[in-house]
Amino acid sequence: MKVSYLALFGGFFIGISSINAQDKTSLKLEDAIQLAWTKSNEISLASTKVETKKQELQSAKNTQYPDLKLTGQFLQLTEPTLHLDFDAGSGSFPVPDKIAIGQASLSLPLFAGMKIQNSIKLQDNLFQAENAMASKTKEDVAMRVINFYGNLYKAQRTIELLKENQKSAEQRVTDFIALEKNGIIPRNDLLKAQLQVSKIQLSLDEALNNEKIINYYLVTLLKLPSETKLAVAESDLINFSKSEVPTDEQPALQNRKDLEAIQFQEKATQNNIKIAKGDYYPTVGLTGGYAALNVNNVMRLENAMFIGLGVSYDVSGILKNGTQVKIAESKALEVKNTEELLKDNIRIQVQQAITNYDLAIKQNIVHKQAVEQATENYRIVKDKYDNGLSDTNDLLEADVEQLKSKISETIAKVDVIQKYYELLSATGQLSQTFNLSKI
Repeated sequence: MKVSYLALFGGFFIGISSINAQDKTSLKLEDAIQLAWTKSNEISLASTKVETKKQELQSAKNTQYPDLKLTGQFLQLTEPTLHLDFDAGSGSFPVPDKIAIGQASLSLPLFAGMKIQNSIKLQDNLFQAENAMASKTKEDVAMRVINFYGNLYKAQRTIELLKENQKSAEQRVTDFIALEKNGIIPRNDLLKAQLQVSKIQLSLDEALNNEKIINYYLVTLLKLPSETKLAVAESDLINFSKSEVPTDEQPALQNRKDLEAIQFQEKATQNNIKIAKGDYYPTVGLTGGYAALNVNNVMRLENAMFIGLGVSYDVSGILKNGTQVKIAESKALEVKNTEELLKDNIRIQVQQAITNYDLAIKQNIVHKQAVEQATENYRIVKDKYDNGLSDTNDLLEADVEQLKSKISETIAKVDVIQKYYELLSATGQLSQTFNLSKI
């Protein structure tokens, strides 16, 4: 026996999972993605961050509205010593023992160097950036579901092929036992056939074990009970409708949500520069109010209303604020450079995704041909073996090559689908394919 099953399939089986035929739950790919969107902790965290930014935006908007304050005091006095600046006559002046003060004040900012307006724009841009990042998180989760889903199908189909091959290998052993008893074949040939059955069993055990792992990964992501066993339908992966395949990075530069997020962050840094420059200007506000005063036994003040303008200007800020403006400009430059780096990475990711997709298509064609070749080769070798023109080594090796070609074809089929979706993800078009905005 020249070929080891563990060597052939061991690399693929790492990270793949298992299910028994009877207790499986059928779940379409799009339904799985919708479920992940509903249940995923990552999505929940992203949505919470969006809500936080929404409230911060509302808080910034609230600063443009008037401030209304009500204050009141009731004070008990000790025995005060009074010194009057006017002549109260010869009579005694009453001594107050209580004071009551009430006041209502209203202030409305009229001009603050455009800081209020720019603060609102800043928070709005940060809110939009967080929204875009939430969309990117959703696409990332969808891509993870697609990969788990595809790998689960690979595993289940591989297990089916191994079990089919195991049956034929066990039947071969049964036939060889009879032939060996009758002295038609040497015992060595029987041992080779039995060894092949053992190797198939080892590969099958490893495949079943790894299938359980990836099934657990997927049900955990979907927040399903840990004992859930999923069944993946071939039609969900193989017979799918493809939209136009991207051929360059232009769709990515238009649709990538992480790029959109950083562009909003760049706008926010420009707002921050304007806020810093706003400290060069004075603050002007409208002030109005009402006051009432009652000094027990002495006086009462009622209906005292006032209105006016308040102006404040930090003269020292003319010298100090230049540093704050430079800091804001430097941060804006940081974000701009980060955006350019991201664009370069996007171009690389898209080109790599295009290349990987093209390679997957070519390999799929080759593997289809390989199945035909391996099947025909096994038929010829089997015919020769039955006629005594080839030995057991040739027969078993042809059987292994046939099994290997079928498994490789299954993997290649799904690879085309996975690489296609990875290309859509790299160009920011995955959400459009699944219409995830409605999830």
